[in-house]
Amino acid sequence: MTGDPRVPSGGFAVLVPELDVFDLAASLRFWCETLGFAIAYARPESGFAYLEHDGAQVMLNTANGTWDTAPLERPLGRGINLQVTVATVAPILARLSAAGWPLFRPLQEAWYRVGTREVGVRQFLVQDPDGYLLRFAENLGMRDLSPGGPASSP
Repeated sequence: MTGDPRVPSGGFAVLVPELDVFDLAASLRFWCETLGFAIAYARPESGFAYLEHDGAQVMLNTANGTWDTAPLERPLGRGINLQVTVATVAPILARLSAAGWPLFRPLQEAWYRVGTREVGVRQFLVQDPDGYLLRFAENLGMRDLSPGGPASSP
């Protein structure tokens, strides 16, 4: 972290999702203790925390109606998954297993077409306490396009 505890260590990302949550304490336990994110800064009096993990950033905010476009009901974030690229998925999988937290999709290797090549990832999906779908992906590199064709694009 930088010398200023109110600023994420790599500065502010250009796109940072802000997720409404129902129980900030439960969400922080999951995101920080289980997934390995750290609090860059927080405003506990407002029910807000700004988290980071190796360049990935996300804001958690206790649902208060400020940004609601419709009634909130679980699972939150329907129709979206947030991809977090990590150096390796193994430590996160180990913490999830130790916590008894179920995976939404198990660990798999997938290759996606990017132009005339494919990019590979080792990935799994998990839902947070409010139902947000998180996809953790470890980069496997690039390869020439396989004859059978790649999976759908991330």
